[in-house]
Amino acid sequence: MNDPRDAFREEAFDLLAELETALMELEENPTDTELIDRVFRAMHTIKGSGAMFGFNEIADFTHNLETAFDLVRENKMPVTEKLVSLSLMARDKINAMLHAPDDAAPADDEACRTIIRELDAMIAQSVPAGDGSSPFDDGQDPTASITPEPPARCDLEDDAEEAAIFRIRFQPGADLFKTGTNPLLLLDELRELGTCTVIADTGAIPSLEEVDPESCYTGWDIVLTTDRGENAIQDVFIFVEDDCRIDIQPIESAIGSDLDAEAKKIGQILVERGDVQTDDLETVLKEQPRIGELLVDRKVVNGSAVKSALAEQAHVRQVHKQIKESAAASTVRVASDKLDMLVDLVGELVTVQARLSQKADAGEDADLSNIAEVVERLTTELRDNTMSIRMMPFGTTFSRFKRLVRDLSNELGKQVVLNTVGGETELDKTVIEQLNDPLVHILRNSIDHGIEPPDVREAKGKPVHGTIHLSAEHSGGHVLIRIADDGAGLDVDAIWTKAIEKGLMDKTTVASNREIFNLIFAPGFSTTAKVTSVSGRGVGMDVVKRGIDMLRGSIDVDSTPGKGTVITLKLPLTLAIIDGLLVETDGDKYVLPLAVVEECVELTGEDLRRTNGRNILNIRGEMVPYVSLRERFRITGNRPPLEQIVVNDANGQRLGIVVDRVIGQHQIVIKTMSKLYGDVNEVSGATILGDGTIALILDIPGLIGTDAETRQVA
Repeated sequence: MNDPRDAFREEAFDLLAELETALMELEENPTDTELIDRVFRAMHTIKGSGAMFGFNEIADFTHNLETAFDLVRENKMPVTEKLVSLSLMARDKINAMLHAPDDAAPADDEACRTIIRELDAMIAQSVPAGDGSSPFDDGQDPTASITPEPPARCDLEDDAEEAAIFRIRFQPGADLFKTGTNPLLLLDELRELGTCTVIADTGAIPSLEEVDPESCYTGWDIVLTTDRGENAIQDVFIFVEDDCRIDIQPIESAIGSDLDAEAKKIGQILVERGDVQTDDLETVLKEQPRIGELLVDRKVVNGSAVKSALAEQAHVRQVHKQIKESAAASTVRVASDKLDMLVDLVGELVTVQARLSQKADAGEDADLSNIAEVVERLTTELRDNTMSIRMMPFGTTFSRFKRLVRDLSNELGKQVVLNTVGGETELDKTVIEQLNDPLVHILRNSIDHGIEPPDVREAKGKPVHGTIHLSAEHSGGHVLIRIADDGAGLDVDAIWTKAIEKGLMDKTTVASNREIFNLIFAPGFSTTAKVTSVSGRGVGMDVVKRGIDMLRGSIDVDSTPGKGTVITLKLPLTLAIIDGLLVETDGDKYVLPLAVVEECVELTGEDLRRTNGRNILNIRGEMVPYVSLRERFRITGNRPPLEQIVVNDANGQRLGIVVDRVIGQHQIVIKTMSKLYGDVNEVSGATILGDGTIALILDIPGLIGTDAETRQVA
């Protein structure tokens, strides 16, 4: 990040993500001016920043795209599906340029020229030749170079300015209403640019009998703090500037100003705005210090002007106060590997803190116990804050999935809409990154296998376009992600027949729909007879299962024929540190994730005799199956007369784990296991305890899935 070019790349990747999101939204709302401005600003910043840091190829190419959307902003060219598609192709090309090494040869311009030729053809249809709007109006061959006009190198200034305070005087013309313009909408646009204070100037309103209801008499004085620059303010008034009086004056830089200096006095503000002459002000100051009241009394200035000056003074003071309070909370971009190292160090600290607490509890030193309690409190706060740094909103991935659905549905000749809910739901950064591939496979299967072609849907009485709902929500220490489509649903008979054909199930086996649905996650399983570029090779859903298992999550499938399929992913909030329940069997310690633990009950010899050796226990009228760790792990030794059953909830199924004793709750730093243990389904990881010993972290779904006796009982 010390290299400015690396800093540009990081910023450009964020801008490309913003560009893709805005383009996808713009395709659904092609007349939304705010979305058009978002697209244009992203392109404008990439172009200007690219030119500044030496990415001339990117700057030149983006300039052509910016030209097209400049015409869109001027209402000279409409937003069409083709324009959005070309823009997305250009976005992908810029992304490829950014990933290329600095010493790499220039990229093949043919792909760029193809995009530019298409854009120029669209521009030519919208703008008469020779008006300068097209980059090829000078008669040059469009294949000669990407663009004959180099971008201005100073364009970065408009988008990279520090925050500044502007004084805006907006006096609409009397005929403003007759053109259909609503000035309040313009004021709302200004508020979107930053912190805004608006004062109405009502001094020109005549008496009631002289009022023309179709005329505008009110003006507005606005004080705006924004980092978007003066051009962004001018863009707000671009369609009314010929019929109105608009004066934009920068007051000061909000960041670079002297924050300890007193805000300007009322008289100084009035002079700067032209409301009063310096001589008149000096005369009044000699007579009375309360300048505002005297100026109004003498009719030197009206009351609205004084109110505006007071509002400006208060606005500047408030901005100074906010900057002082938030100066220490400014954003810093940190490389992800440094953040991962910080999490690892915090994990080691948690382990050391556990050892300290255990040492303090074993002794009778009061001072050591007090120190251990303080260290434990500080460690917990540090852990929580470090984990929160890694948390990201799940909505950051929504745009890429919308793009996937759009491109794949077009490829398959289907009409599919992706609706998203819960984008603000936060999840560990690592979980989000590793979740990308499983979600891609699920969405591809929903579009290819689930959503029917338009003619089939119409024949079934369904809407022509299919719908996929992608949602995320918190559920305790987990996040639930649901992918639901309104397609044909899963064919139970076809899955069952294919499973028997592949030897996965026996004809005599009795299985529930849920068990049959889970067969789609078997490696190489596919009911599609024809192999296409999208599906049919049996690779996809097994990748989903493997990816979710690596995240210590679970998958639930529910489907209704003719109505659709719902796939629910249950994932932990974080992968680094969890709260666990420490248990012991024959001196060996194990950890159960506390998020799935429901309760602990006793198991006596009488309970064993009552069930005739079957691993099942009646808990308040409910029959709960259980697994003995001694039997599962073949641990020799005598069983204690009184054992403990830890009851867990895994995928809606209750399962008891029989242990010798329950030690208590502990913070667990998860350590990954060697690849040699990759096939051990019952264990998901290990941890180092406070005394330096190792404890295995049990995988509850794995225990259920590998225990035939438990499945039969359940």
